Amino acid sequence: MHARTAPPGFSLLEMMLVLVLLAAATLLAMGAFGGGLRGMQLRSAAKDLAAQMRFARAVAISSGQAQDFRIDPASRSWRGANGRSGSLPDAGEVVFTGASSAQFAEQAEENAVGVVRFFPDGAATGGRVRLLANGGGWDVDVAWLTGEIRLHRVQDAP
Repeated sequence: MHARTAPPGFSLLEMMLVLVLLAAATLLAMGAFGGGLRGMQLRSAAKDLAAQMRFARAVAISSGQAQDFRIDPASRSWRGANGRSGSLPDAGEVVFTGASSAQFAEQAEENAVGVVRFFPDGAATGGRVRLLANGGGWDVDVAWLTGEIRLHRVQDAP
């Protein structure tokens, strides 16, 4: 009589254990390197803002009419060209820095709605929207002369 030996390979239990360990390691790496879920939300919101500002600039150039992009840090919302609008993540801080001549006078200083105006020649009033959380965040910068929109990572923000 011959003794039965197990066929070579891995059991289902061993495979499941390896998959669970890989999933746990991936989640830990995402949290450590990417700032976690909040960091991903901020990055996504910053990319969306930059895209919508680029759209407003393109509409200004193609239509020949200035387009305003409004940011309301208090309500965490924005309005852009062609009636587009959206909201920003609830977590963290939203700071707008822009030309004082483009601010709405009827708003209180601390609740001012920020405006970046894009002109038909491609220029803009300029400004910066900073999204912060957990000591870091993202800047969406608008160059006043060229109207170029850039996205920058902010490290160790105050």
